Amino acid sequence: MFLIVGIVLGFYLDIAPHIPFIAIIVLFPVLYYANKRQARNNGVPFFEFTTLLITISLGVLVVGLSLSNHLGSHYSHHNFTQDQLWQMKVREVLKPNPYTQRYVVEVEGLEQEKATGKLLLSLPVDSTKKSFKIDDELFVLSKAEIIQPPLNPHQFNYKDYLGKQGIFHQIRTDHESIIVQETSPSTLIGLASNFREHLIAKLKEHPFGADELAVIQALLLGQRDDISETTYNNYANAGAIHILAVSGLHVGILLFIFQFLLSPLEHFPKGKTLKLVGVVVLLWAYAFVAGLSPSIVRAVTMFSFVAYALYLNRPTNVFNIIALSMWFILLIKPLFLFQVGFQMSYAAVFSIVWIYPKLQRFWFPEHTIVRKTWQLLSVSLAAQLGVLPISLFYFHQFPALFFVSNLLIIPFLGLILGLGILAMALALLNQLPTFLVVSYNWVIQIMNSIVGWVAQQEEFVIKDIPFDDVQLVLGYAIVISLVVFLSQPKLKPTLILCSGIIAFQTWGIWNQIQLRQKEALVLVHRSRNSILLHQLGNALHIYAQDSVNVGRIAQDYLVAERIKSIDNTQLKNNYSIGQKKLYIIDSLGIYPIERNQDFVLFTQSPKINLERFLDSVRPKMVLADGSNYPSYVSRWKRTCAQKEIPFHHTGEKGYYVFDFDTD
Repeated sequence: MFLIVGIVLGFYLDIAPHIPFIAIIVLFPVLYYANKRQARNNGVPFFEFTTLLITISLGVLVVGLSLSNHLGSHYSHHNFTQDQLWQMKVREVLKPNPYTQRYVVEVEGLEQEKATGKLLLSLPVDSTKKSFKIDDELFVLSKAEIIQPPLNPHQFNYKDYLGKQGIFHQIRTDHESIIVQETSPSTLIGLASNFREHLIAKLKEHPFGADELAVIQALLLGQRDDISETTYNNYANAGAIHILAVSGLHVGILLFIFQFLLSPLEHFPKGKTLKLVGVVVLLWAYAFVAGLSPSIVRAVTMFSFVAYALYLNRPTNVFNIIALSMWFILLIKPLFLFQVGFQMSYAAVFSIVWIYPKLQRFWFPEHTIVRKTWQLLSVSLAAQLGVLPISLFYFHQFPALFFVSNLLIIPFLGLILGLGILAMALALLNQLPTFLVVSYNWVIQIMNSIVGWVAQQEEFVIKDIPFDDVQLVLGYAIVISLVVFLSQPKLKPTLILCSGIIAFQTWGIWNQIQLRQKEALVLVHRSRNSILLHQLGNALHIYAQDSVNVGRIAQDYLVAERIKSIDNTQLKNNYSIGQKKLYIIDSLGIYPIERNQDFVLFTQSPKINLERFLDSVRPKMVLADGSNYPSYVSRWKRTCAQKEIPFHHTGEKGYYVFDFDTD
């Protein structure tokens, strides 16, 4: 817990690593002295307090070293605002979109000087050019730029997402500005990635269906790039998205498969130790085959510690072993703490270990089939309780039929994984028989059909659930106090549970009160469209040139602002904002009748003489949205700067909020 506190403090306060390093050096003698004097401290926990301070400092130190932006060699301390020669190594190939292919690269040099740090490299998609692979070394002539925040309110913050991976800048260039070094040293991750691509190529030689092969790649190798949007949405709506990510569930099942296969070793001298070594080796061999991606490495590390806990055969140590695995991972990769997969994996595992035994003690059926069904439901319910607040916070939806999809799929997931590993091994040896391909393809097809059927029950998929960070904390307080209360229905747990529920409801009521008093007018950014969002309490009025081309802008705003009703209206030329006026000039270029306009918005690239317009109308502020030609916007920006009139372009500065009180 205190290591996590240190990581959070170090990241958000941006503390240089030399400060916690000095603190640790100073505190260690204090720790030694406190240990020696512990018997004479009259009950004051100096030793424990010093230990916690050292642990917090350690968290600050490791996150500072991981970000590396305070180190003297980091590229941000060099001049990189102009085109310069970068030397970099590809560390991760990201999923492409229709327009760009993106890579996470590690900087090795800048203008022939040693440099460190990570960047995002973005290239236009070009089918005539070969994609880069992990470990490729590149020489790039370009300049780095800051990653921009989202242009619209409540949009996914890609800048924040990359910042939590230690990436703060990007290079956008083309293939002509890049030279690939012919030979470059390979890393273990690069070798694993190449092996995974080789294995996928081998599987593609066999007559698997396109959707089925995409699911196989995700299920076994953690490669989700080929999954269709329909298939992905079906798994998400059915509450089975975890099946498409190689996570703790898959590695946990593989752990028990390997435990079963290696159980004969227990008959030999020191057989239990040999079995432990064999299981851990097989887990890491699987991680290598699956490309050593961060999620797989995280899951295999966690279950390597779980395998050790099973070896000790002391159930009371399971919590400590899982916490130890988290400690080990965060020491090596502290930024994992901010990844959704890491948070959900550990929340699910801790929840299963804690809640599942309580559910089994609550009811233990005698009938075998009923008992097995209840055990499966108990695991699913425990995991869902553990991840529910996180899931609502990040994804804003709840699949009410999650237990149906889990009940129908998870009992056979061990068989599916086992057959998949067998199929991959035979494919590598060029010995994969057609009947196994057809059979395995049929099994995956049935699984997809089951998930598709569950996903079609749309009335059981609750979407667009508003859930903020305060509700996240209070939600976990309610879940934890509820489990404690059901285990020990005493006065203190009852009071804590009731307090949590009251606090949760109070926060909801406060949000509703604030919402009813809110009015906002927002100019958003959308290419080839002009959109104004007018919020009045829990109602949203959308004024747009093209109501069809709104995208997810309104949906994201609806969820975050707890909007209950939406209506669409054609954009007009005049709007009142409190005591002030907004005039919109479209492609017709019609001037306003009144002079001294407060706000003038240019849309649809009107052909006007801006200098003459500014002298005639004298607006206090000029705005331009995403419907205008970039060349027009650049010219308007220069003219407004000469006339000393504020200019706001949504494509550069993002959305603009008209304040009803002060603007």
